[in-house]
Amino acid sequence: MKLTGAEILIKCLEEQGVDTVFGYPGGTVLDIYDALYRSGKIDHVLTAHEQGAAHAADGYARVTGKTGVCFATSGPGATNLVTGIATAFMDSVPMVAVTGNVGINFLGRDSFQEIDITGITIPITKHNFIVKDVKDLADTIRRAFKIAGSGRKGPVLVDILKDVQIAKCEYTPVVPQKITPKPVPSERLEKIAEAINASKKPVIIAGGGVIAADAAPLINKLSKKLDCPVAYTLMGKGCIPEDDPLCLGMIGMHGTIATAKTLTEADTIIALGTRFSDRVALNRDKFAEKKVVIHVDIDDAEIDKNVKSTLHIMADVGETLKSLLPLLDDRQRKDWLVKIEAFKKENAAKKDTSIRAYKILKTAAALAPEGSPLVTDVGQHQMWAAQHYAVNSPRLFCSSGGLGTMGYGMGAAIGAAFGTGKTPVLVTGDGCFGMNMNEMMTAVSRRVPMVILLMHNGVLGMVRQWQKVFYSHRFSQTNLNRKTDYVKFAESMGAIGMLLGEDKDIETTLAAAFERAEKESLPVLVDCIISPDENVLPMIKPGQTYDTQIEALEEN
Repeated sequence: MKLTGAEILIKCLEEQGVDTVFGYPGGTVLDIYDALYRSGKIDHVLTAHEQGAAHAADGYARVTGKTGVCFATSGPGATNLVTGIATAFMDSVPMVAVTGNVGINFLGRDSFQEIDITGITIPITKHNFIVKDVKDLADTIRRAFKIAGSGRKGPVLVDILKDVQIAKCEYTPVVPQKITPKPVPSERLEKIAEAINASKKPVIIAGGGVIAADAAPLINKLSKKLDCPVAYTLMGKGCIPEDDPLCLGMIGMHGTIATAKTLTEADTIIALGTRFSDRVALNRDKFAEKKVVIHVDIDDAEIDKNVKSTLHIMADVGETLKSLLPLLDDRQRKDWLVKIEAFKKENAAKKDTSIRAYKILKTAAALAPEGSPLVTDVGQHQMWAAQHYAVNSPRLFCSSGGLGTMGYGMGAAIGAAFGTGKTPVLVTGDGCFGMNMNEMMTAVSRRVPMVILLMHNGVLGMVRQWQKVFYSHRFSQTNLNRKTDYVKFAESMGAIGMLLGEDKDIETTLAAAFERAEKESLPVLVDCIISPDENVLPMIKPGQTYDTQIEALEEN
C-alpha cells in the first residue's frame, strides 16, 4: 500500500512496539503529528520543553529496557533535544530522536528554523541519519532501532525532511528482527575462570552494563558461587539487593567506607559492564596496582582505556556470565568475608545520623509503594540518594551519571512513570529543580502521580562543597538567594505542595505525600528544608586513591 512518509514513520514505530512518544510539535513535523493523530495507537506525551521530552524518553527507556522515543521540530526544537541526547549517550541509554527539517530546496539557505542537527549530534549519538528520499525512510527507522538497542546501547537521531513526510511510496510491514548478542569468545573464558578460581580476595564491580544486559540475577549467582562481595557503580545501582550480605554499596568518589577498604585489600577485581570512569577509578594508575583485573564490557573502546586489564572479554555481560559460571569453583571465603563484615560495621558506625537528608531518604525508601522507581537530579542529593535510598531491583533507578545533567529529574520521572505505571520518587535540589521545573505542568496535565523530594538548602550544594574543600570556603555564586515558595509554586501548577521543616514531621509528612499522590493522581512536591552545611561524605578527592577517603569536613 502507498503511504506518505509521515504515515510510514508511524507505521514503523508501531512495528517496533512503541506505545509512548514524548515530544513537542512544530512547523516541520506537522505532517508527522497529523499521522500520529490519525493512527491513534501511540500515546503522545506533550512536554513543556523538548529537553524534557528527551529526558522523559531516557527515563522510560531505563525502567523498561525498551528504546525511548522523542519528537521535535527543526531549529530550536531539535537543538533543545541535544542535552537529553548527550545524557543518554553518556549512560548508554537506547533512544530514537525524530526531528523534522526544512524541504530539500531550502537546505543550506539559512531557511527559517533550519539547523544541521545531524552535524551537531555526530559526537553524541551512536549514529544519525538525514532522510532525503521517502523510499529510504522505513529502512532507516528500522536501522535506527536496531542500532539503538544492540551492542552498547545508545541514542540515534533521524532527521526527516519536510518533503519526505509528504511524499508517498509503497510500504510493506516487516516484523522486527530479534537482537541477539554476539557469541562470547570461548578461548578467553577458560583463562578468566582460572584467574578467578585462583583468587583469594576478589571483589565484583558491577556497572551499568549489568542493568542494560538484564544480568542482575546472574550477578547474584556469581557472588554466591564465589562467596564474593559486590560493589556497584552509580549506573549499576539495583543490580544486587542492598540488604544482601555480599552487597558493599556504591563504589567511587562518594562510595562507602566498606567499598573503599575492600577495594584496597582485594587481590582480584572482576569488573562487569563498567568503564572505570574518573569518578570510579579516580587515580587510574594506582586504582588496580598489584591486582588482577578482569574486565568484561560490550564495547571494545572501553577495554584498557582507563584501567589496564589483566584479562578481558569484549562481550555482553549476561552472555559472558552464562558461559563463565559453569567453569567457576564453588568457594567459601570465611576469612575474607569476616574482614568485609568488619568494614561494613565501621561504615555503619561512622554514618552521621544527624543529617536530615539521610533521614528523609531512608524514610521515603521505606514508605514508597513497591516497584516505585527512584529518579534523581545531579549533585549532593543524587549522592545521598545513591548512598541511603535502598533500591533492591534493577531498572528502578534513573540518574544522569556520565554527563551529570542538572534538570534531568522531572522529565525522567515522567518517563519512568509512563514506563512502569508506578509512582516515582524524584530526589532533587533547589538548583536542579529550577532548571526544568516547567515540566511540573506536564506531570499535572497528564495526572502523573509522583513524590518530589526537594532538598532545599538554598545553595548549589555540591559545587559549594567543592568550594569548601578546594577553594578555602570562597562561596562564589553558589548561594542561590531565591525567594521562591515551592509549596505555592506546586499549587500554582495544579500540583500538591507540602513543607517539611522538622525531623519529627518526616514520617507523617512523607506518608501523607505518598497517599495523596496515589489517591489524587498528581505530583506532590515536598519542600524539605535542610542545612547548606550538610555534606556528602565520605569523599575522595579527584585523582586520589581509595585509602585517602575523607570522612569529615571543617565547617569554618
